[in-house]
Amino acid sequence: MNINKFALLILVFSALLTDAANAATRIAVLDFELNDITSLPNTQAERQRTASMAPLLSKALSQIDDYEIVPVDADRQKAANSSVGYLFRFHDVAAQLGRQLGADWIIVSQHSKPSFLYSYLWVYLIDVKKQTAIARYDIELKGNHEKVTQRGIDSLARKIQATVSKLNEK
Repeated sequence: MNINKFALLILVFSALLTDAANAATRIAVLDFELNDITSLPNTQAERQRTASMAPLLSKALSQIDDYEIVPVDADRQKAANSSVGYLFRFHDVAAQLGRQLGADWIIVSQHSKPSFLYSYLWVYLIDVKKQTAIARYDIELKGNHEKVTQRGIDSLARKIQATVSKLNEK
């Protein structure tokens, strides 16, 4: 092999490695499920609040790191989620959905509301390749107005970013 061919081979190989190293981490954020066990459950306002959480989380994640947020079609999520809480409980099935979407990570979440005064975000970060939950996050929301929801989502995004960054370093 002459030196020009060898240099070209090294150049191509370096470009491939650089592209792989610079590839953004792909995260799929599923819609939050509402688990409202109050005496007046599933009000329109609470359903709207819960529906806003996945887009808020996607935006927060994309603002704090170079993540590629993988879009998840609601019908596709519904088809994979045999019943309420199915993907939340069966991480391997959620990981399979993540693999179909081309994601590295998939986030499954529930918004649990045991009281009118507070609620919780219960969230699993699932490694798609390993088909297992790597981390669980529990965020308490005291109150139900927009500011409280945004603060909780921002806190969640920082925790997810810290976990993913730590694991990407390994």
